[in-house]
Amino acid sequence: MSTTPHADETKSAETGGSTTHFGFKTVPEAEKVKLVHDVFEQVASRYDLMNDLMSGGLHRAWKQALIDWLNPPRGPRAYAHIDVAGGTGDIAFRLLERAGPNAHVTVCDINSHMLGVGRDRAEAQQFAGRVEFACGDAETLPFPDRSFDSYTIAFGIRNVTHIENALADAYRVLKPGGRFLCLEFSQVSVPGLDAIYDTYSFGAIPRIGKWVTGDGDPYQYLVESIRRFPPQERFKTMIETAGFSRVQYRNFSGGIAAIHSGWRL
Repeated sequence: MSTTPHADETKSAETGGSTTHFGFKTVPEAEKVKLVHDVFEQVASRYDLMNDLMSGGLHRAWKQALIDWLNPPRGPRAYAHIDVAGGTGDIAFRLLERAGPNAHVTVCDINSHMLGVGRDRAEAQQFAGRVEFACGDAETLPFPDRSFDSYTIAFGIRNVTHIENALADAYRVLKPGGRFLCLEFSQVSVPGLDAIYDTYSFGAIPRIGKWVTGDGDPYQYLVESIRRFPPQERFKTMIETAGFSRVQYRNFSGGIAAIHSGWRL
């Protein structure tokens, strides 16, 4: 895959302030949260469509694989799960369909528009009593230490400003023995597929996004953000550095997506 090297934070020579990446652009660090917020505000009502465009519809199978690997308990014991950056509730509802009757999911997202979609869906699917929605930043979750039995984040961690902070806070809010799982677009590992995927991603997705929604810019950013995300082995090391043990990953669709798993011991 033709990628631009992952950029860590830098210092702006002109302003002396911290900068970071927003897709392929370099922006002041303080502005990234708002820029990402604006992207997801535009696509909130079409979030599943967005992921269909980004993955060719495969995101549905990958999300099911995430739940399968998590394998939430189906018995009567209380079970607390947090899904971060999952405001529309897609992962939460899949988990609740699988887990036991005393499972409870907290969905935390920084974008109120995404959360609004999730609340409406929860009510429509009669999950309202088993799921709650909270507005919060993945880097500083508004929950006490050791609050949850498991943590998931799907297609969200590449959008945070400091990935290492989000991983550290995931570790903080998990109980000892808790499970961390991250589903994210990743680095293609099959020769030949990378060129096809690049052509589709940069050539087709923004154009389709503009045709469907009237604006291709959010889709351009999302494609670029995938290319800036650390490859599988590097991300595995970052998870281990955050304190997690038994870290491993599984590639899907030739590495277009990967699920990383770790445990707080």
